[in-house]
Amino acid sequence: MALLRKLARPLLASAFVAGGVNTLRDAKGAAPAAEPVALPVASRIPWLPEDPERLVRINAGVQLGAGLMLATGRVPRVAALALAASLVPTTLAGHPWWKEEDPEKRAAQRTQFTKNLSLFGGLLIAAADTHGKPSVAYRARGAAVAGSKAARHAGHDAVEALSGAADSVRSMSGSAQKAVSRRL
Repeated sequence: MALLRKLARPLLASAFVAGGVNTLRDAKGAAPAAEPVALPVASRIPWLPEDPERLVRINAGVQLGAGLMLATGRVPRVAALALAASLVPTTLAGHPWWKEEDPEKRAAQRTQFTKNLSLFGGLLIAAADTHGKPSVAYRARGAAVAGSKAARHAGHDAVEALSGAADSVRSMSGSAQKAVSRRL
């Protein structure tokens, strides 16, 4: 499985590294297509710049940086999530097939849109990959089950101990009553 990860991550990341480099080289050319998506997003998030070209550069930088991180195996789960997040505006701005009137262009844009959805799915799988080790949630559930069993056993043991103590108290009480009645 380790060999599969070493091959799959760079292959998945290659589209983002190449796309990030190309977009950084021509951010001005990509900005008009990004504007319908970039401006509404920037208006809702106060710390984002409202300049479409800067937003395109930021997105391209995220794709390049996170793509390289995923390809080299550096914090791959975080890198995959960053790439997935950057892919949403890229796909909506770059491949709005629903706006195309020409059937051939519409089909081409739909194909690219669907390809990006596939990449998104691959990134989600990469983000969830724990290298075959159980996730924190899995380990927490296991600990909770073990704790629950231990608590049940402790409760059962406590009931048995109290029952034994009650028997001892009854026995001692009976002995004490016999001793008192002998003295009287």
